[in-house]
Amino acid sequence: MTEPLLPLITEAEELEAKIDEENLVIIDLSRAPIYARNHIPDALHIEYSQIVSSKPPSMGLLPSAKAFSETLSAAGITPESHVVAYDDEGGAKACRLLWTLDVAGHKNFSLLNGGLQAWVNENHVTNEGIETALLTEYKVIYTNNGIINKAEILAKLGDPNVVFLDVRSPAEFTGSDKRAHHGGHIPGAVNLEWIHAIDQQYNLRLKEANDLQLLYIPLDVMPDKEVIVYCHSHHRSAHSYIVLKSLGYQNLKGYPGSWSDWGNDPELPFE
Repeated sequence: MTEPLLPLITEAEELEAKIDEENLVIIDLSRAPIYARNHIPDALHIEYSQIVSSKPPSMGLLPSAKAFSETLSAAGITPESHVVAYDDEGGAKACRLLWTLDVAGHKNFSLLNGGLQAWVNENHVTNEGIETALLTEYKVIYTNNGIINKAEILAKLGDPNVVFLDVRSPAEFTGSDKRAHHGGHIPGAVNLEWIHAIDQQYNLRLKEANDLQLLYIPLDVMPDKEVIVYCHSHHRSAHSYIVLKSLGYQNLKGYPGSWSDWGNDPELPFE
């Protein structure tokens, strides 16, 4: 296996120092007009819609292996590539790409800490226009790593070694903000809104590791447990997945579809 070029959470200075490395691929998941106006040199653009699929009412499902293969190939990614992802809105889109790469068994990837805000606000060079890549042939084969479905969740309800981390807003968690057939949450889940992991005063970077632990540990979100993260469509919770992974949590699962899947199924329990 190729050694990673960069840590999972990568700073702008670290990326800038490695920007000419042969196996580095930088992916921008900002909105297309923002990408065209202002992006990291050599960054390729991927639309968020290319890395998710839906079967209404379930949203935010895993794209087909064929569709994801085509997306990665068009961006010039190979299994040996070290992929650095970023966006312009706090990192959730970038993390959804990284989570999907994890499920696909891709080994080396990083989140640019602070994304486009950190890069631009700290005066790193940007390009405009559209970058293109040499087409590759990436054949995605999904694994069971980092992913769980509702039948598997149902079998784990009440298991003391499993924590369900709901990263939606408190209003969504309690059901006062109802976005599916049922409001509420998976029985036994704990709630910590994903945005609390972000330092709003420091260009949308993640908070320091010790501060992050102080958020999770009181909720019994512990590294020795299986932690299952979800939101409404596994957009926000993909961010929490990467945050926890960066803290050394190894038994992590993301639930594609999340509450749009669970809360729209009349057969499933909820609180």
